[in-house]
Amino acid sequence: MTRAERAKIFSPFDAMKGLQEALRDREERHLRVERHEISDEQAEHNSRILLKLRRGMKVEIDCYCAFHDVTKRGRITDVDCTFRWLKLDGEQIYFEDIYSIRITDLG
Repeated sequence: MTRAERAKIFSPFDAMKGLQEALRDREERHLRVERHEISDEQAEHNSRILLKLRRGMKVEIDCYCAFHDVTKRGRITDVDCTFRWLKLDGEQIYFEDIYSIRITDLG
């Protein structure tokens, strides 16, 4: 019997149940960042790009999401300039959370 198979047998009897989850939660909270400001030039550049966006375009977006700076890639599924958000593969991203946006394919 391999070591991994033995571990499966005894996993229901984990003496430190929840420790791994607590460690992951603490690490996630430790890695959180504050949203940073972007320059006026970058904001103007983003505005020009946002006005060009249409459904089906592929983009790459650097943005603030759930206390982290992330890069998301995908296809635009909706843009709402009135309420200032876009949907990237169905995920809603507010314009004020966008640090930079690049069109990678016109669709």
